[in-house]
Amino acid sequence: MEILKCVGVTKVYDTGGGQVIALDHIDLSVEKGEFTAIIGASGSGKSTLLHILGSVDTPSEGRVIIEGTDISSLNPTQSAVFRRRKVGLVYQFYNLIPTLTIRKNILMPMLLDKRKPNQEYFDQIVQTLGIADKLERLPNQLSGGQQQRAAIARSLIYRPALLLADEPTGNLDQKNSGEIMDMLKLSNRNLNQTIILITHDEKAALQADRVITLGDGRIIGDVKRR
Repeated sequence: MEILKCVGVTKVYDTGGGQVIALDHIDLSVEKGEFTAIIGASGSGKSTLLHILGSVDTPSEGRVIIEGTDISSLNPTQSAVFRRRKVGLVYQFYNLIPTLTIRKNILMPMLLDKRKPNQEYFDQIVQTLGIADKLERLPNQLSGGQQQRAAIARSLIYRPALLLADEPTGNLDQKNSGEIMDMLKLSNRNLNQTIILITHDEKAALQADRVITLGDGRIIGDVKRR
């Protein structure tokens, strides 16, 4: 089942000295449960595409449809709600709230909506990610790898349509990087979570089911590995 569709997605920035085309008519389809990596050199358009898929930015032209919703037509308030409920975002830096416990950090998207989590699903997430015994600690009491696991758990709590991971291992050593990639694969396999990984690390990208290569704002490669 198709969960994401991009049709002619273009992003043009006016720099004052002229226009820069960051994305040039991107057409893309992703099926539910796919683990897709998007790679490319600096300036290839990876981050711009991530921001548009996460409804943080809007395309200059084209449409982005996630679970039947055209997110490119949403107003800022609608985009914020959609992003919180339907798009899990994991960044290089964990963005955990330092004064809240790991439990409350994970539950924050639902707390903002005054909703109660499904306890069975919550337990499944924290068990899968190996942080069930860290829930009452503060972020600074955890290692970098454990904090990133908590950030992944927070991104999964709403059962998002997409999990977008932007260089999630970029701030970690080799051991923790490997563990985080293992956690993403577990989330993909055990929770049937659709994941799009943005990375410059080809070794990390090759762990995905599909590798899309961007160059000058266009898709120049699309290889399904499984």
